[in-house]
Order: sequence, then structure tokens, then C-alpha cells
Amino acid sequence: MSKRFLAAALLLTVSFAPAYAAKTSLVVGMPIEPPGLDPTIAAPVAIREVTWANLYEGLVRIDRNGKVQPLLAKSWEVSPDGLTYTFKLQDGVKFHDGTTFDSADVKFAFDRARDPKSTNAQKQIFAPIESIETPDPQTVVIKLKHPSGNFLTYLGWGDAVIVAPETAATNASNPVGTGPFTFKSWTRGDRVELTKNPDYWQKDKVQLENVTFRFISDAQAQVAALKAGDVDAFPNLGAPELFAEFQKDPRFKAVAGNTEGETVAGMNNAKKPFDDVRVRRALMHAIDRKALIEGAYSGFGQPIGSFFSPNHPAFVDTTDVIPYDPEKAKALLKEAGYGDGLSISIKAPQMAYASRSAELISAMLSEVGVDLQIIPTEFPAKWIEEVFKNKNYDVTIVSHTEPLDIDIFARDNYYFNYQNPKFKELMAEIARTTDEKERHAKYAEAQKILAEDVPALFLFQLPKLGVWNAKLEGLWENSPVPANDITEVRWTE
Repeated sequence: MSKRFLAAALLLTVSFAPAYAAKTSLVVGMPIEPPGLDPTIAAPVAIREVTWANLYEGLVRIDRNGKVQPLLAKSWEVSPDGLTYTFKLQDGVKFHDGTTFDSADVKFAFDRARDPKSTNAQKQIFAPIESIETPDPQTVVIKLKHPSGNFLTYLGWGDAVIVAPETAATNASNPVGTGPFTFKSWTRGDRVELTKNPDYWQKDKVQLENVTFRFISDAQAQVAALKAGDVDAFPNLGAPELFAEFQKDPRFKAVAGNTEGETVAGMNNAKKPFDDVRVRRALMHAIDRKALIEGAYSGFGQPIGSFFSPNHPAFVDTTDVIPYDPEKAKALLKEAGYGDGLSISIKAPQMAYASRSAELISAMLSEVGVDLQIIPTEFPAKWIEEVFKNKNYDVTIVSHTEPLDIDIFARDNYYFNYQNPKFKELMAEIARTTDEKERHAKYAEAQKILAEDVPALFLFQLPKLGVWNAKLEGLWENSPVPANDITEVRWTE
């Protein structure tokens, strides 16, 4: 073979060889840093966005389509009366510290979550449980006090992941679960790093070796990090006005998906003037939801008139119950004794959507004689302390991203300070209703009660503006649960 022919052959071989091996690392951007890494003891969504499905797993999981799927439980049976759930567990599952996962861990995790001293943000998940039995290491039998129509769905939430007694006390800073990734490090104020779990029970499912979650609160900095390649994906971009620009850029995939996040301006219902339904209705009449969405989210998002996700089959459009009507707002304020004006304040978390919405709401309320002072509030720590725990506020604004959480308006001591015995009893009936059609009808009734009573100003459903490198596959386009599940993410080249 001549040297010339050999050189040509080598050139041909190189030309058809891949330019580089597929990447195995991923950098995901998030606007908010979690305060800890244990989703079973605290409420902030950012905890679940790092940990759910990545570090921790539950008996079941919610898939990208919102359906319940087996996970640590490979199968289950429900008794005809809906009171007994028998779960068969996966074999060969280990926690990150090498200890074996079995039924005793499930019992520990759920007993811990339902303990009176528990700080689990969704304790109502476990309230129906009468007892938990472990007849053998691979079987868990959960007996309920009464039927719970959403019990399996609830078990797929981040609040119901399984933690071990050996490590539960330190999970907030050194998380140990059964998931596909293990905790590597946490640089406070900057990033959390994970590595692939070499002993994961579904080894072939995971393609990535290293995952970094970077925390970038400033919307413009998020955009700059994406364009510079410092971040590979931003599942919830905070700059909606620049989203269209990414849609036109072939280097990126930009998807306008949906979330379970009802964005509301919550009011302190136990405090004057918000204890008067006429005032609450007046403030709702003063809000032009469509203009708010256009100004705060560049037109992305769906108006809501109550507290229920438009993604759910039981959703009812109640935006016409209290429509935009400034004159009606002025009349109601006058009737309630505030014809000469009203001064209130709003504690707005320092997140783009909340800050922008607060400014627009302030302008709209000024048109009906209401002076709304905006108080920027650091989120999550300060907001949770002042608003969520101490209820030291007039109005606030936040997106509630947990699915099926309409029952928060029936919870005792919740930050809205809303008391409605009829609504509370309806929520209790829904919890006990196993017939889907009947449960959906009750959900519709509950939505209408809230739409008329206005314990919060119902604004819009938070969109999921995801932007990521076009060579990535497997990221979720929608968020049926708060999560950044990177289990199936991979680079295509």
C-alpha cells in the first residue's frame, strides 16, 4: 500500500470517528438554593428540586406524565375496602452508606414523618395511617383509619421518600438515600455536586457520572451562564422576556411547559382589613390577570380564579367568578368603610416572578385607591420565618408548586389564617372519597368556594420555561411534581 493511499485511508477513518466521547457530566442551574437536603423535614421546593429521584426514592414515583409508577415497591395490592395497602419491595436495594434497604426502613420513615414532633411539610399524607406492619423484610402492610383516595399519589411526593434510621438525623447536610446519585459536596451559596451511585439497583438506567446543581438567582446571570456554557440546563428560567430568543437559537432547546404552581397573593385573613370578604373581593376585582401575566411573565402562564391546577381533570375555570372590574372594586371598598383609601403592604420574595408581579399589583391597586407598599423579602429563609411561621404580614406572593394542595386552605395554623368550616369538612370528605368521579365533583365544589371567598388573590399558573443544550435528552418538559429528575438525562453526542 502506497504512503499516499495509507494517508487517505487514515483520514477517512478519522473523519468517521466520533469527535469526542459522549459527555457524562451535567450542570443544572436553579434560581434558589435549598436550605437543606432532606425533603422530609422542611417545605422549600428547592430541596426536592435537588434531591427527589436523584438522591432519595419513595415506594412509588410520579413520572413525567404525572402517573404513579413502582419504585422501591415493585408491586402492591389494595384491599376492597381501601383500608389495607400491601407493598412488595424491590430486592437488592442498598442505601448510599452500604446498608440494606428493607421493610423496617419504610416503617421508620413513615413513623418518623407522622410523629407529632415531625416537621414534615405534608404530614396530612400520613394522617390516615392506623398502623404499619413488616411481616418480612420485603413486605410492608399499611393499614388506614379511613380510605384515602390520593394515598398512592401522595407516596410519590418528595415528602414521602424513604430514609434510614442510621442517617436520618444528618440528611439535611449529608444526604443518604437509595437513589441513582450520591452526595459529593455542597459549596454554600454556589453549588451541590452529586456523583453516580456505583451500587444503584437500576445501574443500566443512568448515563451521567457527575451532576452539579448551581444556584443563580439573578435572571440575567442565568441567561449569561447558559450562553457561556457554564450551565447546561436551566429547567426554570427566570427571564421570560428572553425566552423567545433561546427558542430561535439552534444551540438550545427551549420548552414552555407547565407546573403545578398556583401563583397567589396570599392575604392574612385573620387581620383587618382582610377579615372582611368585601375587601378581599375588591382587591381581586382590581387585578387584571391577563395584563399581569403579560407584564410579569411575557404572556406565559394561565389565569386562575381559584387554587387548583389547570393540568388536573377536575379543574374548573373560575376566573369569571370575580373578574377584573375596577369600579366594582371601588364600590366594595366604600361599602367596607375604605372609600377614602386603604394602605397595606406586600412581602415579596426576591424572585423575578414575585418581584415583577408585586410591582404590577401595586400599580393596579392604586387605580382603586389602595396604596400597596412593597417589602422585598429574602427567600426562602426570611420569608419562611416571617410569613410562613410567624404570619407577620399583610399580603405576600408566592407560587405553591405541590400538586393537589388545595387542602392548605383547610389546614390549622397555615399562613393564610383562613377559617371556613364548610371548606374544611369538604376537604375531609375528599380525602376519604375513593370514587374518582365523586372526588372530582367535590374538588370542583371546593374550587368554587375559594373563588367566591378569596382567601388569596388567585393570579396565574406558573409556567415552566425550560432551556437546555440542544444535545441533551431526558429532561422533563413539565413539572407534575417539584423536581429536577436527571435519572434519564444523557448527551446525544
